[in-house]
Amino acid sequence: MDASELDYDLPEELIAQAPLPERSGARLMCVQRHGGELEHRTIEQLPELLRAALLVVNDTKVIPARIYLHKATGARIEFLLVERLASADAKEQWLALGRTRKGVLAGMQLASADQLLHAHVLELRGGGEVVLELRAAHGDVESAIEQIGSLPLPPYIRRTPDASDLTRYQTVFAKQAGAVAAPTAGLHLSEPLIARLEAAGNELTYVTLHVGPGTFAPLRASNLRDHAMHAEQFLIPEETAAAIARAKREGRPVVAVGTTVMRTLEANAAEGGVRAGAGKTAIFIYPPYEFRVVDALLTNFHLPRSTLLALVMAFAGADTARNAYAQAVAERYRFFSYGDAMLIRGGQ
Repeated sequence: MDASELDYDLPEELIAQAPLPERSGARLMCVQRHGGELEHRTIEQLPELLRAALLVVNDTKVIPARIYLHKATGARIEFLLVERLASADAKEQWLALGRTRKGVLAGMQLASADQLLHAHVLELRGGGEVVLELRAAHGDVESAIEQIGSLPLPPYIRRTPDASDLTRYQTVFAKQAGAVAAPTAGLHLSEPLIARLEAAGNELTYVTLHVGPGTFAPLRASNLRDHAMHAEQFLIPEETAAAIARAKREGRPVVAVGTTVMRTLEANAAEGGVRAGAGKTAIFIYPPYEFRVVDALLTNFHLPRSTLLALVMAFAGADTARNAYAQAVAERYRFFSYGDAMLIRGGQ
């Protein structure tokens, strides 16, 4: 597939800039895979649409990964913390992306404006990637990051994070800290809605995939085969693998709540389910692809020419996805992280 096949026209005013008043207040487009019927529903109607399904959600938690550190001269450098590499003796090593007009140099000593967090630049890796050694002036590094860091809203949300984002850019089941972006399909699930889903006979289980900045990286290769994905850390607990195997035996559908869950499960597919365990995955799902685990996908509407849209096309069928996106634009759906959602299911 050529990257140009992932293009579509999106009016800028359809990019959601803030969450709706209610977490479960979004619209929901229901799509049958490979050319089936399309319906316009709401997230609140999910319990009517799903019965006896196993919903797999991502319990990663977004960290305040955007930090500002200063040189001895006072010049400020913005960093996005991407991944904790090591931790020992009250110090932590982090892979980060650094942004400054004059560049970051190996050996630099930096500190936050309030001197709560100190950093030593250990290594430059190219593409803006640096390895930082972080040390807190008092207490541990995690606490210092919590105090000085800010929530890394996606680049298409053109405003400063406010108090509402602290809760609404996290899922209600966020537990495992480490993501720099939210698993956005899960943002729609409120605690009352989850209770209604379970009352309707559905079951929830959890995986962890720490979403990295690669989720926003554009496709730079014209042929999708030539695009290299960023690796992301995942964990599939034993109880989740057992729940999926049980659902498969019983003929109950496995619903991936979000593309991060889809990638985690399909990357670890095994006979009759998935393998439990931890590791990293750089799986890139694009047409054609044979899905082995997931039967339905709940997902938001994604950026043009993105790896996430390629995954949606692989699952729904390219023509079905294109038609759905055209309908979403025509019907004025809200797009991207704080936008509306799509449920893709059925078909062969």
